[in-house]
Amino acid sequence: MSDLLAYLIAGLLLIQAGLRAKSAVRGHARDRSLWGAFVAFAAAWLSRTSAGITALDSLDVPDLAYFVKHVLSIIGICVILRYVTAVYRTAGPDGERSRAVRLSALVHRVATRASVATVLVMGVIFFFLLGKPDTATPFFIERYRGQAALAVYMGLFYLYAGVAAAVCAVQWGGAVKDAPFRSLRNGLRMMSTAMVITTVYSVIRIAFLAVVTFSRVSDGTEHTQETVTDTLLYLCFLLWGLGAIAPATHAARERYHALRSLVDLHPLWRQLALRFPDAVRHRPSTYFTRITAKAARLDALRDVLFSPDPSLPARLDRFAMDIRDAVFLLRRHAPHDLAERALARAGTDLGPEHATEVQAEALWIRAALSTADEPTHEPAGVSAPYPFDPGATPDDEVTHLRDLASAYRLTTPADAEDLLTGEFSGRS
Repeated sequence: MSDLLAYLIAGLLLIQAGLRAKSAVRGHARDRSLWGAFVAFAAAWLSRTSAGITALDSLDVPDLAYFVKHVLSIIGICVILRYVTAVYRTAGPDGERSRAVRLSALVHRVATRASVATVLVMGVIFFFLLGKPDTATPFFIERYRGQAALAVYMGLFYLYAGVAAAVCAVQWGGAVKDAPFRSLRNGLRMMSTAMVITTVYSVIRIAFLAVVTFSRVSDGTEHTQETVTDTLLYLCFLLWGLGAIAPATHAARERYHALRSLVDLHPLWRQLALRFPDAVRHRPSTYFTRITAKAARLDALRDVLFSPDPSLPARLDRFAMDIRDAVFLLRRHAPHDLAERALARAGTDLGPEHATEVQAEALWIRAALSTADEPTHEPAGVSAPYPFDPGATPDDEVTHLRDLASAYRLTTPADAEDLLTGEFSGRS
C-alpha cells in the first residue's frame, strides 16, 4: 500500500511537471520554479519506494535512499520558496502586498543559503558521523535511535521543512482573497492547507525525534507515530498536487472554448483569408487541398491546431482580427447600398420579428465576396457602409463572430446573386 501511494503521488507530480515543461523550457520563472519542485518531489517519492531503495542501496552505501530522499526534498522545498517569490514579484507596490513581496524575497534568499548549509551538514553527518544502522526496522529514525548525530541530522531537516511550509501556508493563504478566479482560489486553499499539514508533520517528527534520542519507545508507539506522520505526508502531497492542478482547469476550459470557437470561425476565416491573403497574419493552409479537394479537412485541421501561434486563445484572437481586417478590405468591393439590401432581405426571409443584424451581416459578406470574386470587378474608391456593430469586449466579439459564422454557413451563392440583383421580394 505504501508503494502504491508513493507511485500515485509521484505520478501526479510528474504529470504536473509534464504539463509545465513547455513553459519551463521557454524560461517563464514561475513555471520553471514549479516544474523544478514537481520533479524534485517526484524523485524523492520514487526514492522511498521498494524499487528506489533497492536501486540506491545497490551502490553499497547503507541507507543511501534515505539521504537522497532528504536532499531531494530540501531541493524541492527551496524551489517552492523560489516559486512563491516569483508569484509575489508580480504584485503591485502598495500596502500589504508590498510587504508580502519583501517577505517572500527575504525568505527565498535565506532559504537558498540555508538549504545549501543544511545539505552540507547533513551530508557530513550521514557519511561520517552516523553509526551502523539497525536493519531490523525500516524506519530511518529507529535505525539510528539514541545517536546524537541523528538528532542533528533529522532536526535540521524537519526544522527546514517546517519553517518553509509555514511560510508557504501564510503566503498562499493570504493570496486567496486576491485570486482572480475560483479555481485558483480553491487551488491556493488546498496548497495552503497542505503546508499547514506539513508544518504539523514536522512538529510531530521533531517531538518524536527528541523522545527517541533520550529514551526508548515501544514498538507500538513507533508504529503509531509512523502511521500518523506518513498519513499526514500522503495527505499533504495529495492536497498540494491537486491544489496545483486546480488552476490548470481554468486554463483547460479556456483552451477548450477557444478550440470550439476556432472550429466555428474557421470556414468564414478561411474564405476571407483566401480572398485577402495579405490581410491575415498567417495564410491558410492549402497543402493538402492542392493534392486533392477531398483533403480540405486536413488543411482545416492544420489551420486550427498547428498554426504558429503560442496558444489556442492567441490563435482565436488572430482569427477574429483577421476576419475584421478582411471585412474592412471587402467594403471597397461591396455596392454602396448592400447593407440596406441585406437588412431588408433578412427581414423578408425571416420576418421582422425574427430577423437580426447577424443574418444581414452574413448576407452582406456572402454578397460582397461574390462581387469581389468577379474577374472584371474593380474595387471602388470609397468603402461601402458597414453598420454592423462588433462585440463590445473581446469575449463578446468572439461570440458575435461565432454567430456570424454560423449564419454565414446557412447562406448560399444564390442568396448573394439574389441580393445583388435585387430579387429578394420573398420566398415561398
